[in-house]
Amino acid sequence: MKKIQAEFLEIYKLALKAKKRAYAPYSNFKVGAALKTKSGKIYTASNVENSSFGLTVCAERIAIFKAVNDGYKDFKIIAVCADKEVFPCGACLQVMNEFSPELKILLKIEGNLKVFKLKELLPFGFEKDFSL
Repeated sequence: MKKIQAEFLEIYKLALKAKKRAYAPYSNFKVGAALKTKSGKIYTASNVENSSFGLTVCAERIAIFKAVNDGYKDFKIIAVCADKEVFPCGACLQVMNEFSPELKILLKIEGNLKVFKLKELLPFGFEKDFSL
């Protein structure tokens, strides 16, 4: 397995820190994310649950929406962590694809940090030029 770059390890540590701020009183499934823009700015977030479960928002989307709200739309890497193995959901993958189809996703799988390409996890996502 390739050695994880130091910058990726730092991003993962920020995701772990963000996970502690999760609001997950219903599932107790806390998720943290750290997103690095291509310009180097980092956004962190955690999941926020709601008693109306459909209104729950994942950490990944919150981090992306924070960045977009600040004017950033080109992302380099996002780290996602939870207390057990987790992959981003389809909604989060599609939101990632909207802004950065070449995004790298850092996850802890089988006890090791692994970098995935977004296209590996969402090979047929909707592209910006998609129209009906």
